[in-house]
Amino acid sequence: MAALQIGDKAPEITAKNQKGETVQLSEFKGKKVILYFYPKDNTPGCTTEACNYRDNYQSLVNDGIEVIGVSIDSEQSHQKFIAKFDLPFTLLADEDQKIVNDYGVWVEKNMYGKKYMGTARTTFIIDENGIIQHIIKKVDNKNATQQVRDLLSHP
Repeated sequence: MAALQIGDKAPEITAKNQKGETVQLSEFKGKKVILYFYPKDNTPGCTTEACNYRDNYQSLVNDGIEVIGVSIDSEQSHQKFIAKFDLPFTLLADEDQKIVNDYGVWVEKNMYGKKYMGTARTTFIIDENGIIQHIIKKVDNKNATQQVRDLLSHP
């Protein structure tokens, strides 16, 4: 499958959130969506990124922007992550790796010479019509919200 590009229709997502409820990306039509993929709950970089979105969540919602996080962790792992850091947004459990594959972020990684498959930290900004507006491959965890806002203010 070819890599997703700006201007492509975002692949539909149907997945369980932290509460076991089925969520579909199409439910958010009419809103901008920050769809962010991260490797693992409760790890330093992922926590920093999630907390940055948490700290800015209300201003994003006020601007008609929804935040959805995706990792291959379970619903139970997401519940603990949300409780520990008081995260106000949806986290999707992608245990079968369908979403990470559909979005092209399930990649070979290399740590200390060991190769393994994992999620590439990537953010997709999707417009009100479900079209990918921006793709952030080099996410600044501490300033993730500002990174998104900068792109949205310069289309």
